[in-house]
Amino acid sequence: MTAAHAPPMPAVARAEARGAVYRLAAAALGYPLAETQQAFADGRFHQSLDDAWQLLSGEPWPRLTPSASLTDLEVGYMATFVHGDKGKPRVPLVANAYPDLLAGLSPGSYLLNVQAFYRHFGLTAALGDEGLADEPDHLVAMLEFCALLCHLERRALAGDADVAPYRRAQRDFLTRCLGPLLHAVRDSYARQRDLGLDATLEHLIKTLPDWADRQCRALEAEVGPCPDPASSKATPDTASQPLWD
Repeated sequence: MTAAHAPPMPAVARAEARGAVYRLAAAALGYPLAETQQAFADGRFHQSLDDAWQLLSGEPWPRLTPSASLTDLEVGYMATFVHGDKGKPRVPLVANAYPDLLAGLSPGSYLLNVQAFYRHFGLTAALGDEGLADEPDHLVAMLEFCALLCHLERRALAGDADVAPYRRAQRDFLTRCLGPLLHAVRDSYARQRDLGLDATLEHLIKTLPDWADRQCRALEAEVGPCPDPASSKATPDTASQPLWD
């Protein structure tokens, strides 16, 4: 059976695959852990991501040579995403580091818009005794949030409930927050040279923006286009209102 005549992908499988890509990308792009290096080295990360990636894109995820050690993984990660000139990362992973993403808003107002998504779905910032303070506009936090939305979509499908709110939230978050940040990170990384970043992390940075754009278009086909952000920016009075019910 050719791809042109393949039956439509079940909605549950699509939601599960999207969620897996978001979840695995978040795990990979967080600060390197021994478990991450081991998953890269023994192929478990590749196998898990390849299954979801192929399901959604029809293309395999390449088998890439992992960093030789956890130290090498950490050095490349730090050189790329943590260290840089004047104490600023060479490739920031937070949206407020990219003025173009703020669209004229102050960093605080931009964060308010991001947090409106999180609060609506019951998420709150970590407290002091839970580790480092949350950065709501960090790429990893945004990826994890999209993974949560996919989980909620899949649960609604399994319970024969309305999935439209979760799909609209994914569409809006991709359009306004995650998609622009992914493109900004890729553009910033393209201006760097020889930072020693792990090949899997480099491939994620290069391919996730276009993949996210395709997911957004697919969601728009299901629930319509994203409304004009200017018509629904969050304020202290509106951020807790039901935006995606």
